[in-house]
Amino acid sequence: MKHGLKALSPIFFFLLVYLSAGFVGGDFYKMPISVAFMFTAVYAIMVMGGIPLEERISTFSRGAGKPELMLMIWIFILAGAFAASAKAMGAIDATVQLTLKVLPPNMLMAGLFVASCFISLSIGTSVGTIVALTPIAAGIADSTGSSVPLIVGVVVGGAYFGDNLSFISDTTIVATRTQGCKMSDKFRVNSQIVVPAAALVLLGYVIMGTKVHSPQDFSSLDMVKVLPYVVVLITALCGVDVMVVLLVGILLSGIIGIAGGYYGLMDWMSHMGSGIMGMSELIIVTLLAGGLMELMRAGGGIDYLIDRLTKRIHRRRGAEITIGALVAFTNVCTANNTIAILTVGPIAKDISERFDVDPRKSASLLDTFSCLAQAVIPYGAQILMAAGLAHLSPLDIIPCLYYPFVMGVFAILSIIFRWPKLKPTDSMPR
Repeated sequence: MKHGLKALSPIFFFLLVYLSAGFVGGDFYKMPISVAFMFTAVYAIMVMGGIPLEERISTFSRGAGKPELMLMIWIFILAGAFAASAKAMGAIDATVQLTLKVLPPNMLMAGLFVASCFISLSIGTSVGTIVALTPIAAGIADSTGSSVPLIVGVVVGGAYFGDNLSFISDTTIVATRTQGCKMSDKFRVNSQIVVPAAALVLLGYVIMGTKVHSPQDFSSLDMVKVLPYVVVLITALCGVDVMVVLLVGILLSGIIGIAGGYYGLMDWMSHMGSGIMGMSELIIVTLLAGGLMELMRAGGGIDYLIDRLTKRIHRRRGAEITIGALVAFTNVCTANNTIAILTVGPIAKDISERFDVDPRKSASLLDTFSCLAQAVIPYGAQILMAAGLAHLSPLDIIPCLYYPFVMGVFAILSIIFRWPKLKPTDSMPR
């Protein structure tokens, strides 16, 4: 047990480094997140005693080189190349102008939120939604004089809505399979928890949108420049893999940019290179976080956490709170909501059976609380992606994520008031 607690200590060390740097420097944004992770990784390797140093480093490297992390890094690279090449030929400016012309000023924030919810619900991935909409959101913020973190937060929040509910989301698939219920049943239960939260946030964006002022004078709109983002959105909605979507966007941006005389071939290559280099810190943090989480798992940190949280459960509400807390903290430790659900799912199933928690409710809690945790950690893939594309610190965006926080409140209220009221049904997957 002591070893398991020690294995969790890198999380607290990371927070200590970040907070200490903020107090000493007088600015919590001055500490580069990559440096904080570097110090934390060194600390984690040092405290993992009883194992030869070479084996500790091997464990760290194995975690950093996991296939799912390598796939994410490929997405980061392609996203950087697409964002830079599209921006250089004027795609973002043209798309922003089109959006400002189509939507009334007071509906810009609400419209972005609805678009983000719809796209993420359709394609089942928050990362794909963020890749497609974040550059547009940042451009709209610049054009209207609005807060960039606030407008980017609108998109990221909506992306979590779809990631939580979509039938093709990996978190939904894992949550329903581990709890033994149908995806349609989980959707109905989960939507009764999160749709009211989304409606409340949407109303807030409509009210806040009254303060947004669009520019009245527009330059001539070149619709061909909008084509890369239109194609990216359509292919993403059709369920095409995000890497293929980004490759199509890169090639289309290059063709339009070169054919239209916006840049030459070598300029296009240079812009893509700059975009990829702009993702360098994001890639480094992803590698360091992956290795760090593997060390904590190998040291027994996750097992220790599970044992401590399940020791004092007595009633159904306590069981549901434990399921939510367990998957949330595991998500903090793994920085991946799918892995967190996979890790906690079997334990949550056992807790549900012992304390008569409906599997539809336990699946909903697993998915909802994992999305909440993923939204509030500064090293989650979604936040890092949005921050990289908008050239912000992750800590700038997190306070502006209204939907995930409201969603978390509604999830807690659903436990307290035992909502929704569920009737017995055959919820086993066919």
